[in-house]
Amino acid sequence: MKLYSYFRSSAAYRVRIALNLKGLPYEMTSIHLTKDGGHHHKPEYHAVNPHERVPSLALSTGEVLTQSMAIIEYLDEIQPDPALLPADALARAKVRAIAQIVACDIHPLNNLVALQYLKRVLKHEQPEIDAWYHHWVIEGFKAIEAMITPSPYACGAHVTLADICLIPQVFNARRLKVPLDAFPKIVSVEAACLQLPAFDKARPENQPDAE
Repeated sequence: MKLYSYFRSSAAYRVRIALNLKGLPYEMTSIHLTKDGGHHHKPEYHAVNPHERVPSLALSTGEVLTQSMAIIEYLDEIQPDPALLPADALARAKVRAIAQIVACDIHPLNNLVALQYLKRVLKHEQPEIDAWYHHWVIEGFKAIEAMITPSPYACGAHVTLADICLIPQVFNARRLKVPLDAFPKIVSVEAACLQLPAFDKARPENQPDAE
């Protein structure tokens, strides 16, 4: 498998964690999102992923999967151990709820393309953009903080999709100086996850394209 990734992309970070947890080998190709206007806009990458986003996962069959959540679900189906979702339907719903707060509510509003639109098209100043970013992270983290009981992971004694989505978002929050003092449970989950080799190997600073 070949993963088209960018070291700071939280969506690509999620997939790196999942691949590592599953023990699936992969080759990585860096798609730089800011150099030269963004390499994701180049024709050769457009041919891989017409949406021009990362990550993309090219399979040995020639098929290409896009969208991090779809990729992670695929990996969980082809390699069921370790499972990323609990067996119990209610527990699965709770895991998905936390994951979707990150993937559906926080991340789309703060994705690079959204922040660039605020700056380049709507002409907002950087302090306004930073306030926008902080607002949506804090709103989502308030909900997640109330939903988790670190045991030591977000939804109990086993890593789940909730952790895979949460940890990259915490990384981005720290990078953009979102205060986390009000979220001790989230910080505790982050500490537990980053002790695991699968998470540590996936960290942005540990990627070959890290700057």
